[in-house]
Amino acid sequence: MIADLARASRPLSWINTAYPFAAAYLLTTGDIDASLVIGTLFFLVPYNLALYGVNDVFDHASDLANPRKGGVEGALLPPARHRTVLVASVVTCAPFVVALALLGPPLSWAALAVSLFALVAYSAPPFRFKEVPVLDSLTSSVHFVSPAVYGLALAQASPTPGTYAVLGAFLLWGMASHAFGAVQDIVPDREGRISSIATALGAARTVRLALAAWTAAGLLVATTGWPGALAGLLALPYLALALPYARLRDEDSARANGGWRHFLWVNYAVGTAVTMILILYVLRNGGLP
Repeated sequence: MIADLARASRPLSWINTAYPFAAAYLLTTGDIDASLVIGTLFFLVPYNLALYGVNDVFDHASDLANPRKGGVEGALLPPARHRTVLVASVVTCAPFVVALALLGPPLSWAALAVSLFALVAYSAPPFRFKEVPVLDSLTSSVHFVSPAVYGLALAQASPTPGTYAVLGAFLLWGMASHAFGAVQDIVPDREGRISSIATALGAARTVRLALAAWTAAGLLVATTGWPGALAGLLALPYLALALPYARLRDEDSARANGGWRHFLWVNYAVGTAVTMILILYVLRNGGLP
């Protein structure tokens, strides 16, 4: 059962939520304290178990018809395990949420509440934001941006225009990433009568929208000054991997999975580059943008 829960939590994606929180908190406070450790552990495993576990439970019927599910891109647990996944998600998250609420100021409670609401509302009824085109991409992006926002709130940071620019770029990056990822599922989603930004706009237009959002994210980061502006160049690998699919026909949308698989590994390289740029920025300017 532990193995099933681990697969449901998508270990390949753990860093995508833990890193934004840890970076925002640590670079604001400069302290390795209980809040940093508890928050990082929470966004590393329990948060992802809840995020993807809830998704796997409520998407089970459609996932059965999706050929890319059943591996690193989504667990296919039997229905008999679904209750266990939901209970485990609550049980593992609850102590961390209580501890973080006790450690943080009221503003951080609101940020954490928004993050947890988005986590549930994306997949679970009656909300099912994942089936509302555009709102699906926005909510998915919030899953990754909100840990950073929460880290800043927990650290009681004083945001600057640069901070808002970085968070805005991060939000656009997340929306573009979700939209591009949805393209590969157009055929099974339509067959399962599931709506998404990609089923609504079609493959080519969705890819072009993702390209535009990644470009806008790069330009927005470029406004933060040296050396933060270097991060604007990190949009280029995403543009390169998605551009070949800009004229993709809906019936061939499964081919976008090739770009998506590259996307998963590009994230690690870009994350390393972002870390180096953040270190340079802090050393040069004495704090976050």
